[in-house]
Amino acid sequence: MQTPLLDFIPAAAHPLVSELLAIDNLVIKVKNERKTRHGDYRALSNGQHEITVNSNLNPYRFLITLIHEVAHFEAYKKYGHAIKPHGKEWKRTFQHLMLPFLRPEIFPMDLLPLLANHFKNPKASSDTDTVLALALKQYNEDNDKTYVFELPLGTTFKLYNGRIFKRGIQRRKRIECVEVKSGKLYLFNPNAEVEVLEEEFISRH
Repeated sequence: MQTPLLDFIPAAAHPLVSELLAIDNLVIKVKNERKTRHGDYRALSNGQHEITVNSNLNPYRFLITLIHEVAHFEAYKKYGHAIKPHGKEWKRTFQHLMLPFLRPEIFPMDLLPLLANHFKNPKASSDTDTVLALALKQYNEDNDKTYVFELPLGTTFKLYNGRIFKRGIQRRKRIECVEVKSGKLYLFNPNAEVEVLEEEFISRH
């Protein structure tokens, strides 16, 4: 049986979320982890609207993701589907919906100023706000992850999909990494989660 939605968010946010989601044609589903996204929204052919959110997110990340997707639904309902997915209409809607949640009863005090700054101009993904994303990750249950920005120059690492890279220099917002197999250069988000490879593994490949 699926865990009730409210169990995934901070308790103090329950009344606000319940009120926000009291919409007949909106379906919320909690999904197993998807590496490429935290959640999504789509209009269904039967006239309903579906939002999915990953089950492995910590309560604060889950709440932000849920409101992010509800903002898509509300923005399309108000402005129509011709708007850009993360354009000014969505940004305004997301800001408006998120504001009542930015309280110390719901979010830890160390997150509130970062959230206030982020919501001055919310991005398509909060992962692109590296300071906020790293702060949110401190509340993950499994917090023994390694991030690209922590690696010394030249460290070889593996991604969740098995691709192997070598850490390069830091640019202003991204880190250069070379894929070992192809030799191609990629720019990484500094807080991308990676697995450091031992010398024995590297020598075998």
